[in-house]
Amino acid sequence: LHQPMFFFLSHLAFVDLCFSSVTVPKMLENLLSQKKTISVEGCLAQVFFVFFAAGTEACLLSVMAYDRYAAICHPLLYGQIMNKSLYMQLVWGSWGLGFLDALINIFLTMNMVFCEAKIISHYSCEMPSLLSLSCSDISRNLIALLCSTILHGLGTFLLVFLSYARIIATILSISSTSGRSKTFSTCSSHLTTVTLYYGSGLLRHLMPNSGSPMELIFSVQYTVVTPMLNPIVYGMKT
Repeated sequence: LHQPMFFFLSHLAFVDLCFSSVTVPKMLENLLSQKKTISVEGCLAQVFFVFFAAGTEACLLSVMAYDRYAAICHPLLYGQIMNKSLYMQLVWGSWGLGFLDALINIFLTMNMVFCEAKIISHYSCEMPSLLSLSCSDISRNLIALLCSTILHGLGTFLLVFLSYARIIATILSISSTSGRSKTFSTCSSHLTTVTLYYGSGLLRHLMPNSGSPMELIFSVQYTVVTPMLNPIVYGMKT
């Protein structure tokens, strides 16, 4: 029962480490130095890995939600449903989708022409910041960004939502209070992680791209704080 979840957790921990490693070193360098610059190549690399890590994590969280659905709603068939072949395909498919999404977006970004003013009002390079600096047509970039949002934002969230709708229905059908509590505890850590990830991501992307203090706070929460909290959440549960 636990082998697939441990496999998922190992990949989630690694992608969280990658997520933080993309932005934190450069952020600390800018805080400690007077010269706050980044090369175009370095900025594009940062955008690529942010897309890669964020997309992969969203897919992994939806896969883990399906795993909890299979374990709670179909406990007797769990071993057949979540077999080794399937859960490995789901995990590596998550990495593949994240990589493909990042590759498409960064390829389109590399063809952009930037204006003379190259001041990013942010602590890291993000796609909206780069698009605001472009002097060329960015319609294809906006379409690609919209597709990414639909796939890795709305799409994965709907998968998580549907999985938990079935899970909640199953929990409510259990007659004993202790049984409901024990069953809910098996997915409480994942539910906390999902809330942190999608909650901070939604707050971050609802803020205008203006470099305001509130926007920076939500951005740090999304790219730094949430990946750091995930191991703590699962560690406390373990």
